[in-house]
Amino acid sequence: MNRRMTAAKGIAFAAVLTLGLAACASDTEPEGESTAEETTDEGAADAEPLTIGTILPVTGTLAFLGPPEIAGVGLAIADINEAGGVLGNEVAVEWGDSGDTTDPSVASSTATDLISSGVSAVIGAASSGVSLSVVDTFAEAEVMQISPANTAADLSGYGDFFARTAPPDTVQGAALGSLILDGGHMDVAMLVQNEAYGTGLRDHTQSAIEAGGGTVVYGAGGAGEEFPPGETNFGAQVTAALAAEPDAIVVIAFEETVAIVNELVSQGWDFDGTTYFCDGNLSNYGDQFDEGTLAGVQGTLPGAQADDDFKERLKTWYSENEGGELADFSYAAESYDATMLAALAATRGEATDGRTIADNIRAVSGSEGGTEVSSFADAVAALDAGEEITYKGLSGTGPLNDANDPSSAFIGIYQYDDSNEYSFEREIEGSI
Repeated sequence: MNRRMTAAKGIAFAAVLTLGLAACASDTEPEGESTAEETTDEGAADAEPLTIGTILPVTGTLAFLGPPEIAGVGLAIADINEAGGVLGNEVAVEWGDSGDTTDPSVASSTATDLISSGVSAVIGAASSGVSLSVVDTFAEAEVMQISPANTAADLSGYGDFFARTAPPDTVQGAALGSLILDGGHMDVAMLVQNEAYGTGLRDHTQSAIEAGGGTVVYGAGGAGEEFPPGETNFGAQVTAALAAEPDAIVVIAFEETVAIVNELVSQGWDFDGTTYFCDGNLSNYGDQFDEGTLAGVQGTLPGAQADDDFKERLKTWYSENEGGELADFSYAAESYDATMLAALAATRGEATDGRTIADNIRAVSGSEGGTEVSSFADAVAALDAGEEITYKGLSGTGPLNDANDPSSAFIGIYQYDDSNEYSFEREIEGSI
């Protein structure tokens, strides 16, 4: 595959999580679901080859998430094609950059290019704010958008042409709030970027903290203390946050986290056991900071822990196709599963257009029950036998619900060591 663009490249918890997950549900039902029984073998034979596009961060403040997501998509397409492709044809891919919310023109231009290229489904974006800026464009063109990383609650039940393999912020917020409370912290400062992802995750985390008897002393919803995406000077924000005398700080940001950490260091903050990250900034920082700077920092990341075999396959694909070394695996499994769901939806509906994918994606995820499958070849064999399927993906999420959100998901808990790199501690599963 040739790339069109290269990379510039606890009890309290259970109660809160149950409440948070319940808030995700929607009564909206997808319309006009087509099935394999409603189409003909001739129709399958005449189907156009499936082309999947990506709108993933090659540039911008989320570019560190690009490599694992790109590898997830690429590996999935390789596995699909090795198993015979979709409806007799190999799947093609059109690669695109999402940028970030600091320059909306990047995603807008990519969306236009992908639609012009005839894609039927797109994988992305990583940023909820970016997706909110292009989701209507894709829907109007009847292109199915499947995000592997969007968590903003605003996107739950957005429409037939948007789905995701990452859980909404109600899930991660409950887990993050519980983690903070379990650490014995009751007065929490939050440094939050002012866009859909940042404020949404902040709101749900704040709800969990307050439900457990804690208080957000800086950066609370309605206080107007968020910072704009792309901010580089955090002197005033950190000074104000520390003046509130917090016993813990939560950082909800992307690449801005580096500048925030440096400012916290300069103002004497002790990170060990008092500082919390989330999926937007859970990255290996290595020598970007002095040794031991982030030791004891904890963070949350939606998704099951990737097994070693999957990691090795991702590394191999990335090395062979991108010429680099893959060190992060955030949202790689979700990207793989999003790609698989698109291909399986087309297979079930026996057509490769976006409407068919939209009409069938919930069914192949397991919303109708059916035979459990974990590989594309096994899924196709079951569909050819006239069976419904439940695709059990690598990300560990449950079938898509009426809002096109995963009906269950894992949230991983991670901790940093002296090398400023994070490792898996444990995971928690929540169900809607």
